[in-house]
Order: sequence, then C-alpha cells, then structure tokens
Amino acid sequence: MTVMEQRGAYRPSPPPAWQPRMDPAPLLPDAEPYRVLGTEAAAKADPDLLLRLYAQLVRGRRYNTQATALTKQGRLAVYPSSTGQEACEVAAALALEDRDWLFPSYRDTLAVVARGVDPVETLTLLRGDWHSGYDPHAHRVAPLSTPLATQLPHAVGLAHAARLKGDDVVALAMVGDGGTSEGDFHEALNFAAVWQAPVVFLVQNNGFAISVPLAKQTAAPSLAHKAVGYGMPGRLVDGNDAAAVHEVLGDAVRHARAGGGPTLVEAVTYRVDAHTNADDATRYRGEAEVEAWRAHDPVRLLERELTARGLLDEAAIDAVRQDAEAMAADLRERMNQDAPLDPMELFDHVYAEPTAQLREQREMLRAELEAEQDGPQGPGAEGGRR
Repeated sequence: MTVMEQRGAYRPSPPPAWQPRMDPAPLLPDAEPYRVLGTEAAAKADPDLLLRLYAQLVRGRRYNTQATALTKQGRLAVYPSSTGQEACEVAAALALEDRDWLFPSYRDTLAVVARGVDPVETLTLLRGDWHSGYDPHAHRVAPLSTPLATQLPHAVGLAHAARLKGDDVVALAMVGDGGTSEGDFHEALNFAAVWQAPVVFLVQNNGFAISVPLAKQTAAPSLAHKAVGYGMPGRLVDGNDAAAVHEVLGDAVRHARAGGGPTLVEAVTYRVDAHTNADDATRYRGEAEVEAWRAHDPVRLLERELTARGLLDEAAIDAVRQDAEAMAADLRERMNQDAPLDPMELFDHVYAEPTAQLREQREMLRAELEAEQDGPQGPGAEGGRR
C-alpha cells in the first residue's frame, strides 16, 4: 500500500471565486507539426510572399556558408551556423511589422539580416568586438544574445512597457530548445502570461543543446506543451516549412497585437552544421541522421512547391542565386578589411564615472603607447619598423 493510499485519496478543494478554472484544451498544440507545403493549404498561400521567402532562404543559405568560411580564414572568432533552420529565421523577420521588435539569440543572424540590418554589422559581435555592431533602436532589433534565454525577459519587459504606453508594438523572441531549460525561459513566459504581454516566443527545436539531445532535456510531449502550464496557447509547426512558420507566427503576432497575450511556438527543425565552428558534431550524432534531415531541406521544399505551381523557373532560380552570390562577395570583401582598433576604448563605458584605478590604468596604457610610438622601434626611428 502506498503512502497516499494509507492517508486516503487526496482531494483538492475547489478554487476560490477569485481563481477561475481555465479550460486547457484551447491552449494545447496540435498532435503533429502544422504544414503548408505539399498540402492543399499550399494552393491558398500568397505567391508573392512565397517568392519573398524563397529569395531570403537562398540568401540565408549563402550567408551561412560564407560566414562559416570566414571563421576558417580567421575573420570571425566564432560562427553558430543556422543551416537547415533558414525557414524559421526568415519567417520570424518577415512576420513582423516595422514598429515591432525582434529579440534574437546568437544563432539568429539570418533573422537579423532579413530584418534589414547590414550583414557585416550583424557579424560584428561574433568578430570579437565589444558592442553589438548595429543600433538596436534604429532597426528594432535587440543585440544578439550569447547567454542562453536572457533575451526573453527583456522582450517581455519591452512589450509590457509598450502596452502600458499605448504603443501598438509586438516583440518576437527567438530561442533554441536548450534555452527552454534555463530559468529565464520560465520567468519570461510566466510574466508574459500574467501580464498578457504582446510577445511571441519562437522556440527553434533543432534537436540538440550543443551535444545534449532533446530527450535528455525534457520529458514533455513537445516544447509547445509547456505553454499550457503558463496559461498561453502553444503551437507546433514544421520548422522547415517556411510558409507554415510564417503563417503560424503571423497569427501569433496578430493575436498579441489585438490584446490576446503571448503565444509559444515550437518550430521542429534541425541543425545540419555543428553547434559552432569549434564543435565536432560527429561525437554525438551520426551522418545518417543528418542526411535524413537534408532530404527535408527548407530551401528545396519551397523551391519544389514554387516550381510545381509554375511560379519559379530556371531563369528565376539563377537570378536569386546570383543575388545571393553578390551579397556574399560584398560580405567577403568588407570582412577582409581590418577594422580600426583603438586600445584606449578598453576603458570606455566601463563605468559612467571612471574610478581612480581605471583612470590610472588608462594613463599607464597611454604612456606605453606613446613610448612605443616615439621609441627606437617607432616610425620615426631610422630603419626602424613597428
């Protein structure tokens, strides 16, 4: 006999009048990921939108390969590729209005570029610089967040503040499946639901938190099911189906803007490349698994749909690819230029008012630099070189 049987069956008392019961059924996600491409729903999709999505997917794929190559050339310190996840990235950017805000993680460079940020400025942080590289307010894009899930509470705070001010703004926060194991994820979703903040949470479930598979992170039926515990709707979508992701995110954004509160969207996708250029993915997954997902490639899925509907031919495909190559060439050329560095910037923005120790260190460095400039190895020395 169990302890519960010995003590008698536990019968919770009914909630008080101020705590109404909620029917969880409307919040539950579908049993299977929602799809558009390859279904009857594809015929209803806007052709112009599909073509925009396709062009951005091709550009995004080329951006990933070029950025990865830049790491091998020493032009980038690190690059977390999103190859295989381009549909999530592009759809997230295109689902927002100009007045809305995007809160990306470190892997979401494609979403940032698709939002209109300069491709080189997008990579500034990953180049090893001390700032994000772009003006967040000008683009309505928060800085790339390297710490897991810390951008989520920021998104909730901005969205809640915007609603209090009467601004018609929605925040879309992106996070990986590994980020859902962080406390920031729980805090953000809980506050968003309680405050009914206009936020959309997009979880890109790409199968692994670095080397840890999803099965070792959670026992939930899906990550979208976590929404029910917070009192918000959960949606499950095929993350490689750009049309489906855009539709689901678009519905969630409109729902939030209309005052309906937050939504948690789980996009089931796959990280084809390693976690970063410093990772060896062969240590924790097999090539057969990767190849199976290559067959569900987001670029090919949309290209096949557009070709079948007569919206895309070889000339149009070639034009899109040429545009992507031009973008990559420009990125390569500008990234190969050494950025001007000022060592004195080490002391800027540490404190609003520099401490005495910081001022002392700054003057020591200044003296060393001036001595190097004027000394035997300086440019003025005969035969000397720096």
